[in-house]
Amino acid sequence: MRDDEARYEAVTSRDARFDGEFFFAVVTTGIYCRPSCPAVTPKRVNVRFFPSAAAAQAAGFRACRRCRPDAVPGSAEWNVRADLVGRAVRLIGDGVVDREGVGGLARRLGYSPRQVQRQLTAELGAGPVALARARRAHTARVLLQTTALPVTELAFAAGFASIRQFNDTIRQIYAGTPSELRAAAGNGGAVARRTTAAAPGAGARRPRDGFADRSAGGSADRSAPAGIPLRLAYRGPYAAAEIFDFLQLRAVPGVEEIRGTRGERTYRRTLRLTHGSGIAEVDEPAGPRRRRRPPAGLVCPAARGTDGGWLECRLRLTDLRDLSTAVQRLRRLFDLDADPYAVAERLGADPLLGPLVAERPGLRSPGAADPEELAVRTVLGGPPEHAAALVRRYGKPLDAADGGLTHLFPAPGNLTGAEVAEPVRTLCTALADGTVTLDAGADRGATERALAALPGVGPRAAAYLRMRALGDPDVGTTPGSDQEQGATAGPAAWRPWGAYALHHLWRAGLLPAGEMPIPNGTPIPNGTPRPDEGPGAGEPSGPGEMPGAEDPSGAAEPPTYATAGRAG
Repeated sequence: MRDDEARYEAVTSRDARFDGEFFFAVVTTGIYCRPSCPAVTPKRVNVRFFPSAAAAQAAGFRACRRCRPDAVPGSAEWNVRADLVGRAVRLIGDGVVDREGVGGLARRLGYSPRQVQRQLTAELGAGPVALARARRAHTARVLLQTTALPVTELAFAAGFASIRQFNDTIRQIYAGTPSELRAAAGNGGAVARRTTAAAPGAGARRPRDGFADRSAGGSADRSAPAGIPLRLAYRGPYAAAEIFDFLQLRAVPGVEEIRGTRGERTYRRTLRLTHGSGIAEVDEPAGPRRRRRPPAGLVCPAARGTDGGWLECRLRLTDLRDLSTAVQRLRRLFDLDADPYAVAERLGADPLLGPLVAERPGLRSPGAADPEELAVRTVLGGPPEHAAALVRRYGKPLDAADGGLTHLFPAPGNLTGAEVAEPVRTLCTALADGTVTLDAGADRGATERALAALPGVGPRAAAYLRMRALGDPDVGTTPGSDQEQGATAGPAAWRPWGAYALHHLWRAGLLPAGEMPIPNGTPIPNGTPRPDEGPGAGEPSGPGEMPGAEDPSGAAEPPTYATAGRAG
């Protein structure tokens, strides 16, 4: 949506489809909002539009306390775009600027810091530092309103370099002190009491005027044993049962587990993060129901009918500096920043896909919580038990088992020894030495070609990893890859949402499970090994493991859709 008048129409109608696509600010109040904000619509003459929350903040506007614009789903545009700006936005969301600075971001992108600054400012109205600052502010708000962590320690956990920077940022963006923001959640008193009783360093000097004590350091334990409750917002309809089916079939024992029955499941997994490790739990929504308005510290989605909602999540981290990164990885895994309206508009016009889209609105394309882990699992092949054997031998055990979760998935550097079978060893060597990178800002085309060139990987697995590990929604749309099942409009008409088309075809059984179009546009014939069948017929799939093959256990076969790319 490029025209300001069209944007104002979306604001007037409180259209939640555009939440995260743009923001509007009211000059008479100094507040910026999401398009679906329930407040009285301001006069057009008093409204300014911004492409990002960071741009609105840089212009001096503070976040609306009613609609919480900083909590909206991200724009699907950044998942689609493969240019400098799209790659930079994904890397900033993954915390690269906080960890490596603007120089590190520029090196990953292969551009100068000045060029990165110029292009981001031109398109988003804010440079990388401002975008990272907005991300830190949101993390701080979540921690303030969902944990009992003292504000002095919370500031460093959110990624701020100093207490003064933290206090000034909170005051500028939210027009209040950290203590006032915590109290606004409605449980400030209880939080404060729990903080005094249980938090590390509880005997420290009390902050004055509600701000963090600038004399305090950030060296105290940043863990949150009870976990952080979150609500991960999404836009539009969300086919939760299908994505939980997809993840359940692929759950690797020791690293992942699913609890509960269909419709009431909880997906749990371990996370290997920059500063430590974590355990994530995400609940399956029970379906349409009357939703209670969430506390101010969580997410305030536009939950009207199919206009959006959230997934309940809990994160337990050994170091809270990893919070934003962990959230972004879960959002990619569950494809929460997708735009189902744009997908339905494009795919719904296709003669073959139209009925499938209407039957299953909100079908998503799952990503990966750990791209390197997914790459190893895909190349290893076979049922999840093959990967579980790798985890038991090479993975780092948790300090204490948590239900079925016992290990972190091994890092690529731990899988480069001579005892590791090919092609896993070759892949992990390339990942460990940087020959192949699977981070959020990787050049998707170059990475796919590098993966396909590795012995034992090939174009099929490379395309699958481009779709899931790199989060590319435009996979499977190579001209000439039309299927015999009647896609008369052709894959070229699905762009840029080919990955969603593949999931619809898999779900309907119109495309063989796991079949991935290869770069030359030729579909994989029936019977050809697929990503769920390992690196090749008769080749060992891992250290001491059987060759990759379908699970011979004789158990009842799951739905066709769920078996696609089973190993990954």
